[in-house]
Amino acid sequence: MFRSVKAQCLAVSFIACFALDRLFPLPPAPRYSPIVLAADGSVLHAFLNPTQKWRMKTELAEITPALQQAIINKEDRYFHYHFGVNPLAIMQAAGRNIFQTGRTTGASTITMQVARLLEPKERTFGNKLLEMLRAMQLEAHYSKAEILQLYLNLVPYGGNIEGVKSAALLYFQQPPDYLSLAQTVTLAIIPNQPRVLVLGKNNDRILAERNRWLRQFQQQHLFPDQDIEDAINEPLDVQRHAAPTLAPHLARRLVTQFPSQPIIHSTLRRNPQAKAEDLTRNYVRRLHELGISQAAVLVVNNRTRAVEAYVGSADFQDAASSGQVDGVRAVRSPGSTLKPFLYALAVDRGIVTPKLKLPDVPTNFSGFRPENFDKSCAGEVTVERALTYSLNIPAVRVLADVGVPVFTDKLRLAGFKSVAKAAPRLGLSTILGGCGATLEELTGLYAALADGGQYAPLALVLNEELRLRNEEWKAKRKESPPNSSFLIPHSSLVSPAAAFLITDILAQRTRPDLPMGYQNSRHLPKIAWKTGTSYGRRDAWSIGYNQDYTIGVWVGNFSGQGSPALTGADVASPLLFDLFNALAYNSPNRWTTPPATLDFRLVCAETGLVPGEHCPNQLIDYYLPGMSTARRCEHQKEALVSADGTISYCRACVPAAGFKRQLFPNPLPEVLAFREAQGLPSSRLPPHNPACRLVRGTDDGAGAALAITSPLDHAEYVLDRHDKQQMLLSCAAGSEVRQVFWYVNDRFLRAASATERVFFRPPSGAVKISCADDHGRNVDIQLQVAEL
Repeated sequence: MFRSVKAQCLAVSFIACFALDRLFPLPPAPRYSPIVLAADGSVLHAFLNPTQKWRMKTELAEITPALQQAIINKEDRYFHYHFGVNPLAIMQAAGRNIFQTGRTTGASTITMQVARLLEPKERTFGNKLLEMLRAMQLEAHYSKAEILQLYLNLVPYGGNIEGVKSAALLYFQQPPDYLSLAQTVTLAIIPNQPRVLVLGKNNDRILAERNRWLRQFQQQHLFPDQDIEDAINEPLDVQRHAAPTLAPHLARRLVTQFPSQPIIHSTLRRNPQAKAEDLTRNYVRRLHELGISQAAVLVVNNRTRAVEAYVGSADFQDAASSGQVDGVRAVRSPGSTLKPFLYALAVDRGIVTPKLKLPDVPTNFSGFRPENFDKSCAGEVTVERALTYSLNIPAVRVLADVGVPVFTDKLRLAGFKSVAKAAPRLGLSTILGGCGATLEELTGLYAALADGGQYAPLALVLNEELRLRNEEWKAKRKESPPNSSFLIPHSSLVSPAAAFLITDILAQRTRPDLPMGYQNSRHLPKIAWKTGTSYGRRDAWSIGYNQDYTIGVWVGNFSGQGSPALTGADVASPLLFDLFNALAYNSPNRWTTPPATLDFRLVCAETGLVPGEHCPNQLIDYYLPGMSTARRCEHQKEALVSADGTISYCRACVPAAGFKRQLFPNPLPEVLAFREAQGLPSSRLPPHNPACRLVRGTDDGAGAALAITSPLDHAEYVLDRHDKQQMLLSCAAGSEVRQVFWYVNDRFLRAASATERVFFRPPSGAVKISCADDHGRNVDIQLQVAEL
């Protein structure tokens, strides 16, 4: 019976305690100062909490045994043995206070102090009872380690500094677990008198109090005697320092992204971050006189995709130059920086190989007429030269072959948000910077090229998965091939073969975008890199990579104002080279190897195609078996001509004797037209035998297609009624064409040589332009003409 009543009483008590706990919940957790840590755990950046206090959260691992022992022996010797309230201490304190014997004390345990710090109240007898109840409630909810952690996060250190971690960083510039015994005891004695013992102001008084407690701890045998003596002899020359402010742009980004986390573990490394900030700041100072005020830098570990340095602007505090804008995330025109990725896609689709020659002549792409940066054309260039010289016309031609939707879809997979959003409206100008991209997106794309074409999102936060990734990589680095992505969930943007070929081209040193003064410099890093300059010289880019790192650099003005000096080669690359020399100076020279899917073959030196029967000059080129184009070269065409070379014969009209076989150049019509317009040596087939009765156009089935290059098909032209404006007629024809015939609205206009420029006044309204050549080929276009 008695046991039953006792059990019932216990049950009622338990229910009552549970109900009271629900009715009077614990105060909310303290509002901490957000801090962003580097990968090694050091504090990169700290912010004031919402109440404008420095209250940085101390993690359990940072509470050293020395700190625990000093605090517990000083504040609450029986902390591990009571349930929030120490009855013996209360009785002793009551006796002292009533009989006024000894020092008046409050008998507060560490748990009771936590309760008071969580809910500050006036010191009265009633509030003391509430404090005891809260202390017991805390003991029911938290472990002793967690209660001690709360105490160390809330204790005052004078002014707006609270918590041992805040005091350790702001006074000693070290986290709590890096403090010496003397520094630890110093922080243990201040909370009782934070207004009297002010570090930096009352150092002599604090030193005396510290040594007094060290002697007391020595008597208690709390620490080894030698450690005590060393601590007593340690000077106390301390003052308050500013909070850490490295990586301000990333810190703000992460705090906004994770608003409820007091501690954010970033992937940044302190030394690379500090070096990148210093180099960027000092470099931009030298550019101010050129009208250039800002730069942004991103450093990525190729294996883990961890961002190890993040510089959003040259100077975060420079309000005049909008220093708080994050240049890493700003959407800008990428200039020519997307060209390597385009050529890699073209390699995978068998469209190009490094030695293949592309036309580099003025070309009209359905109304879009791109120009090279220097306004000149070379006629024909190899793919590798087109890329290293960043030529615009060949790049647009390749994009037309690959297809804009294919290109933008791949960029969407690589995380290009602006491109994905604008994809339906993008055209061939995309490859020349006619789209939006960020430094973060571009650097991630180049990191994929550095890793065999495998894309993975960049990591900014150091989570457990990334820690394991780092450990695995360090363990397996020697076993793995250079372009292995086994550590990172990835998507394949281009093949390892295409990535290797593009890397091999971008690693060449003989190129026009090498900054002045670096031609014979020992400080030229061993990297593959590409530069870019946006229209109007508003953005200068230089992005490079080696086996370990990919570094992206943007230089310009956040206002969008251009500068004549603003080019990727002259302004962005020097900073890129400085960063590589500072962060990866000892990188290996040869860090890429051809994958097994690549092979060699002989190609014609004139075209880069598989040699035909008239290709005496040949060279070796890479190709992808079963993928790369197997088209045979026809850069020379054999023709049957009269003995004096004045007429040519088709196979139907060739005489029995008195003829000879002769090779004639057979370039693309637009290349031939360009050469003749430039006055370069060129030769055409003699006119066809006039006595031949075979219908022209069916003589041998050979010859290039005829194309009208001016005016534009389906274009609208507006002419001044009072001005004698005329329209240009021109065409591109094969080398066998000598004469063409122009028609307007199916009415004969005039005959002209194949390269002649014809001018005429078109009628108003819908106009049909036709051109026929002397081999029976013809082409039509439609346009609209209006007069004002």
